[in-house]
Amino acid sequence: MGGVEDDEPPSKRVKVSSGESGDLSNGLSVSEEGSCSLSDSMARLPASQEDDEVVGSKGIIKKVELVRIIAEALYSLGYSKTGARLEEESGIPLRSTLIDSFMQQILDGKWDESVATLHEINLMDETIVKLASFVILEQKFFELLDGDKVMDALKTLRIEIAPLCINDDRVRELSYFIVSPLLNLLDGTSGQESRIKSRKSLLEELQKLLPPTVMIPKNRLVHLVEQSLDLQTDACRFHNSSVGEMSLLTDHQCGRDRIPCQTLQILREHSDEVWFLQFSHNGKFLASSSGDCLVIIWEVKVDGQVTMKHKLSGHQKPVNYVSWSPDDLELLTCGVEETVRRWDVASGECLHVYEKNGLGLVSCGWAADGKSIFSGVTDKSISMWDREGKEIECWKGQKTSRIADLGITADGKELITVCKETTILLFGWETKSEKFIEEDQTIISFALSEDRKLLLISLLDGELHLWNIDGSAKLVAKYKGHKRSRFVVRSCFGGLNQAFVASGSEDSQVYIWHRPSRELILTLAGHSGAVNCVSWNPTNPHMLASASDDRTIRIWGLSRVNMNLNGRHSTGVRCCNGKT
Repeated sequence: MGGVEDDEPPSKRVKVSSGESGDLSNGLSVSEEGSCSLSDSMARLPASQEDDEVVGSKGIIKKVELVRIIAEALYSLGYSKTGARLEEESGIPLRSTLIDSFMQQILDGKWDESVATLHEINLMDETIVKLASFVILEQKFFELLDGDKVMDALKTLRIEIAPLCINDDRVRELSYFIVSPLLNLLDGTSGQESRIKSRKSLLEELQKLLPPTVMIPKNRLVHLVEQSLDLQTDACRFHNSSVGEMSLLTDHQCGRDRIPCQTLQILREHSDEVWFLQFSHNGKFLASSSGDCLVIIWEVKVDGQVTMKHKLSGHQKPVNYVSWSPDDLELLTCGVEETVRRWDVASGECLHVYEKNGLGLVSCGWAADGKSIFSGVTDKSISMWDREGKEIECWKGQKTSRIADLGITADGKELITVCKETTILLFGWETKSEKFIEEDQTIISFALSEDRKLLLISLLDGELHLWNIDGSAKLVAKYKGHKRSRFVVRSCFGGLNQAFVASGSEDSQVYIWHRPSRELILTLAGHSGAVNCVSWNPTNPHMLASASDDRTIRIWGLSRVNMNLNGRHSTGVRCCNGKT
């Protein structure tokens, strides 16, 4: 295989040993990594049969490859006898005797022999031969240095490594070790144990270099199974559970019951329309803001119940935006064209009020390190403040509009704002750079994914546009179905691996799409007024919150037929004030 003729039965595969001082085999052999010695009776299948025979209903799986992959998996799992038996019964060896010898030479530190054997494998690509020779001789070089054989190491570098003309920069780096031979060479330790470890690592590196027909990639079967599971979960429109819950015994398919679609609680503490809400990064709190000028911090208990922790008063105008600090210990709140307030989550105390004379603040957000905050201003500028309220910087010009949303990119170096009706600005606040995302429709709001690489934009015509902003901005998906004509309606990412997009809607429902397929999979009814905002718990894929003009917040969870609350049966809906 791979150009190697191997007519010798596995029983003649030699476990190379050596009496030289460099021999570190110490019982370590290729049999631990792959083929074991088999009986002399083993016979190989004719080449034509090996090449042509296929299995499976589609006729695309080569039997030889399948058997070799299974054998590799058995050896990797520690079932050496079973792997050897498979080779014997099938007549299909995992590797040729030449490859076995090559691997054993690596483990025994027989570098010159291993390089010679490498050339005997008859690899078609000379570059692969040179690359493999380079990493083998590099190991030889380090072990010579580790054995205080500096002149021999220098000779290897000059006569064997340098002429390969592979990676000149690395050759120069190796020369530095000649000057300073006491530098850490082999995994930070010395002696036999370190060398054996580094030689095993070398084998793994060589395995990646050599063609898979010559050496089956390590854990190839496991990789194929994982790949199959990934494809199944990607195709599953309702997958919202951890991989650990999946089984290899059946094809994977989740039901709608894995999506939070049942109202578990109704929170009624606001006295006016609820405009905005957002879970904390750790999922332990929920903040909501309302036309009643109040902000409420809710606590998510261990059992999933949501209870009121603090009712924050101080704003003179309705509050339309909140932002959690990176550590979730503090909260920013922004009144409509008013002030930004910073609150202590534990005590509910207002720590500072940020304001500008004669101007109102329209948005707020935290710097990545939590040491400063940003806010949009009614004169379309953006201000940067320290925690104590000192204005550090103000960027004038068309930097923002009166849209309340403000985001920060993953590296913390760019601010994301709506600078014009149809334009998103990515502003490099350190470099003053500007990048723009142009839409055809007026932008209503936007939301960032948890990794801050995806931007979800809500437009006037009711569409949601998904942009990848990791590098050059690119439109990757559109979502349709929800209703929006008059009000600000917000959307969010959520679920396991943020595989879903959720949005409020003016028809009193919550809409949920499967993000990769763009398919609308659920609509959640329950509110009696427009749903203004939704937020998915970032640490609990089975918890979703929605805020509505009906003055309530609904907590959605997995479907339940009945819940037993305080020893009484109920419909499963619980109000924050104890009513059911």
